[in-house]
Amino acid sequence: MGTTKPLHRNDPTKEPLVGNVKVTRDDWLNAAMAIMVDDGVANVKVMTLADRLNVSRSSFYWYFKDRDDILTALLEHWQKTNTGSLVRHTEMPAETITEACCNVFRCFVTPELFDIALDFAVRDWARRAPAVRQSLDASDAKRLAALQAMFERFGFDPTDALVRSRTLYYMQIGYIDADLREPMQERLRLNPYYLFIFTGQHASSAELAEFRAYVEAIQTGERP
Repeated sequence: MGTTKPLHRNDPTKEPLVGNVKVTRDDWLNAAMAIMVDDGVANVKVMTLADRLNVSRSSFYWYFKDRDDILTALLEHWQKTNTGSLVRHTEMPAETITEACCNVFRCFVTPELFDIALDFAVRDWARRAPAVRQSLDASDAKRLAALQAMFERFGFDPTDALVRSRTLYYMQIGYIDADLREPMQERLRLNPYYLFIFTGQHASSAELAEFRAYVEAIQTGERP
């Protein structure tokens, strides 16, 4: 008798699991993220996840102790991806502050680095859960501190760096919250103006062209 190769997918929501398949921890976690983003954290339940994955809920307990355990894993994943990626991008090598800001912008245009929908879902969750609010506040503080340090590396005094980092960061969070759905070409057109507002300096044509090429490569599925 033949056997079916164990299946693991990054997105278990696109098609149902069928046959003799093995559901991994990542499958459970990705299904939980999809439900949280689409329907809110209140709907992240073991039975709902099992139905989504078309498996017995007993297999959930191979990877997680209970519902609270997978919710904790969701927060840890969010901190590692969104907060971790943003901090790393503030520390990337750059010759100018405008180039450094473009490095940060790369996070916000690359879903694998910064999941905007997940960030919004966590912020919505935090409105109802004080412990999550504390985690969100800590992550926001870490992101802002990294941005402020980035500005200070380029000679901005601490207060100036603080205000500029807040301006950049809260503008981006505003984009998330407002759900503007602005075409990327429009954002690219406005990018030089944003950079000047954030830094007080004009980006070079080479910096703008490099960032545009990065965005276009992301949009066409060709990772730089």
